[in-house]
Amino acid sequence: MSIATNLNTIKEKLPDHVTLVAVSKTKSNKEILEAYNSGQRVFGENKIQEMAQKWETLPKDIKWHMIGHVQRNKVKYMAEFVTLIHGVDSLKLLTEINKQAKRYNRKISCLLQMHIAEEDTKFGLDMSELDAIRNSEEFVQFENIKIIGLMGMATFTTDETQIRKEFKHLKCIFDELKNLVPDISILSMGMSGDYTIAIAEGSNMVRIGSSIFGSRNYSN
Repeated sequence: MSIATNLNTIKEKLPDHVTLVAVSKTKSNKEILEAYNSGQRVFGENKIQEMAQKWETLPKDIKWHMIGHVQRNKVKYMAEFVTLIHGVDSLKLLTEINKQAKRYNRKISCLLQMHIAEEDTKFGLDMSELDAIRNSEEFVQFENIKIIGLMGMATFTTDETQIRKEFKHLKCIFDELKNLVPDISILSMGMSGDYTIAIAEGSNMVRIGSSIFGSRNYSN
């Protein structure tokens, strides 16, 4: 199956209100262009410098999403162009994004990453950390970032009941936060293996890579 065929098959299944982020990490420009030429404009990367190299050479109407864990010292490499940063998990990181966005006179959209999985290897905030960020003096003074929603990853398991429970938990957090911050609108949860469950539980942004591009090529 071609990338174009895979992409169109997935798009046909997605409700209109769900944004598809095509996860293009480790994929070549040629593979990304095949998806682009099939109408895809939103792509997700997990390494900032790889994303920056692709931004330099690929069409400028692509919306690049940073979906991986973000190191503060790398923010400067994407501040000029990144559309959305998914994995924001600390006030220090927000401070750096705000600083670098200001250099380019930009307002960068961000998602706060919540820790909902039972795996310790996953990054993210707990409820007390979320409240601490939201209520901090620094948070209200940021002029070059905009928090537009939440992101979370479920436990890597075949137990659909557990996955559903974790997504449901994140949707509850999202709803509570939306009562306090009405501007938030994005709930990013769901990947190739669990996006149908995520959408059923309220996700409106899914990150899909292998189901579009095939298995990742880490030799690139």
